[in-house]
Amino acid sequence: MSTRIVDDFLGYLAVERGASPHTISAYGGDLRAYLKFLGERSTDPLKASREDVTSFMSELQRQSMAPSTVERKIAAVKSFYSFLVRESLAQTHPTVDLRLPKVPARLPQVISIADAERLLSQPFPQSPVGHRERAVLEVLYGCGLRVSELTGLDLLDLDLEGGFVRVMGKGGKERLVPVAGAAQTALAEYLSHGRPFLRAKKASTRQDPSAVFLNVRGGRLTRQAVFGIVRTYGERAGLQLHPHTLRHSFATHMLQGGAELRALQEMLGHADISTTQVYTHVDRAHVREEYLTTHPRARLR
Repeated sequence: MSTRIVDDFLGYLAVERGASPHTISAYGGDLRAYLKFLGERSTDPLKASREDVTSFMSELQRQSMAPSTVERKIAAVKSFYSFLVRESLAQTHPTVDLRLPKVPARLPQVISIADAERLLSQPFPQSPVGHRERAVLEVLYGCGLRVSELTGLDLLDLDLEGGFVRVMGKGGKERLVPVAGAAQTALAEYLSHGRPFLRAKKASTRQDPSAVFLNVRGGRLTRQAVFGIVRTYGERAGLQLHPHTLRHSFATHMLQGGAELRALQEMLGHADISTTQVYTHVDRAHVREEYLTTHPRARLR
């Protein structure tokens, strides 16, 4: 019965909340771990107490899990009980006013503008795959997209003449993101000299004629493949890179160039501007570093 209720909750997240497959998968794993913990205590999830939840949180911390991981797992449990109470499946809400573990503030990891230039100016193979890989990197950095947004792009989402791409973000929220310069050029070259050849590969049931970015079998490029592309070209440029680093770098470099915070919020698809404001802290850190590096008396005691 517990498993069925979790499935109902995950279905609710997908249909009514528009949660991404990644979020649904993570919450599913978190809740299965919670149900296993309750099962070992012979506790019915529908009758769990606040003490049961805090004990679960303590067990996670005892396992030396990162505070951010513990926070996510408890957030999943809180959301689960909110659903149960709303659906009249549970009478009590054991996580009401339960404080989540404090997560130390972490500034996003970014690369410098010079590093970004070194990454993107390196030679790419003059092949369909090479055109695709250049376009992937240029669009990630040039548009600040999440990996799921990049792999989810369809041909109808592109308006290269108008200089925009339509992106489906978190929670199914649609936005238009500018694409120009190197990203626009790389994308156009891929569409002309890369994608048609990948699309023409031997017919496969996994082919996706609508996807912008294709794998060598003509199917939609996966998140894992994008991670591999970013890691490989990052290593060639002497950088340890994650796709989200390029998104963070896009935002930070935009602010350094004078972009307004509200405009950046819209481009990144943040629901709350406080999420975007973290990049102002990154920018201030960059300014201080520049000061310490360049002022002749900055390091004198």
